[in-house]
Amino acid sequence: MRRILAIVFITILFVACSTVPITGRQRVNFVSDAQVLPMSFQQYSGFLKENNSKLLKNTPAANELKTVGKNVAAAVDRFMRANGMTAEADSYKWEFNLINDNTVNAWCMPGGKVVFYTGIMPICDNVDGVAAVMGHEVAHAFAKHGQERMSSAQLQQGAAAAVAIGTSNSKNSDIWNMAYAVGSQVGMLKFSRTHETEADKLGLVFMIMAGYKGEEAVNVWIRMAEKSGGGGTPEFLSTHPSNESRIQTLRAYLPTAHKYAAKYNLQTK
Repeated sequence: MRRILAIVFITILFVACSTVPITGRQRVNFVSDAQVLPMSFQQYSGFLKENNSKLLKNTPAANELKTVGKNVAAAVDRFMRANGMTAEADSYKWEFNLINDNTVNAWCMPGGKVVFYTGIMPICDNVDGVAAVMGHEVAHAFAKHGQERMSSAQLQQGAAAAVAIGTSNSKNSDIWNMAYAVGSQVGMLKFSRTHETEADKLGLVFMIMAGYKGEEAVNVWIRMAEKSGGGGTPEFLSTHPSNESRIQTLRAYLPTAHKYAAKYNLQTK
């Protein structure tokens, strides 16, 4: 029996293994877009309704956010279509909204549903900074980091065969929350840092492809470090790389990001 289970487990991992475009990292993901996107769109709509009073519309900051979002999304779309990812490109329903809240945060759900909080705008500081944060968040969706975390959670729970995602199922809801909320288990933290570093690299590529200055991504994290005053949680207990680690990674990856932009000739903001 154990041998059969082991064979089934290995088969699942083999079949579900794929490669993240650009970075080339191998990932295990058996949660399909058809399963996760309806939940994503539903929860995004619910979030906007719950925060309608905080939703900023037709303000300079909100309009700038939407413009940057459309430019970065267009670059991602062109990349996907140039690399045989037409079905994925068609599945995205891009949306960009700004919430009046001092929280220093932004996020992108599967399918291109983006939210920025006004608290992060001073860190962005300028249009290129907005593009840097936008590229990073969009990269999480592009690389399917959430779906990968959901797959990992199901494997941890021994539920690899039960991949149907539904809002009425409490176990699946717990898995969804693990994927799209900060985890509390130290065992998941390194996994999350891997995603954050990958999103930094992919985001840098996408913002340059959209015609923005990649160097500003470095400055965003310099400003973030200044705001934190050198404090914060030690990196080994954090779901994110340290500010200094991100600064070093982005600086080192800039030449590669520019090469990708030149290769696909997408500098057409």
